[in-house]
Amino acid sequence: MADITLVRQEATEITEADRVVARRVIFSIVDGLGGTGRRQWRRFWNRVFKLEPGEMIDIKTHQARLGWFHRKHMALEQVLFEAQDKFETFEAFRTWLKVGSGFVDWYPGPKGGVIPVPRSISYSKLEQGDMEKFHGDAIDFLRTEHAGKTLWKHLSVTQRLDVLETILGNFGE
Repeated sequence: MADITLVRQEATEITEADRVVARRVIFSIVDGLGGTGRRQWRRFWNRVFKLEPGEMIDIKTHQARLGWFHRKHMALEQVLFEAQDKFETFEAFRTWLKVGSGFVDWYPGPKGGVIPVPRSISYSKLEQGDMEKFHGDAIDFLRTEHAGKTLWKHLSVTQRLDVLETILGNFGE
């Protein structure tokens, strides 16, 4: 979810003709869904146009997740978990994958250092663009020597790559 703060710049006069053109462009490209959505969208732009210099408005955006992409990623994690030898629980595997792919927030640790805290990939908390980035970073991490050695310590490098690429190939990766 993106939180955006807009601030009105210097007092530039916007002519009525410019407002008409701006509205025509804005509302012909994107509009609210249904009557209520259209009214809300127009009220929002009316407020934007009426801001005084230095006045701010905060907006929050959310791009809905694509169900098929979410299911694909979850299925890939499940297959990888079942194929690996290191982790006893799925949650431990997922935490390792998040940390390895850098999908974490960094917090002060109990002894003065910093610790990685994995972020949520919950369907409702992570929008599509961020999920795609995590997925790509996770795939890149899985292809590292460290990840292969962690998941399949008893296999040779070639065998690890074969197992991983077979699994990823089944998911179009």
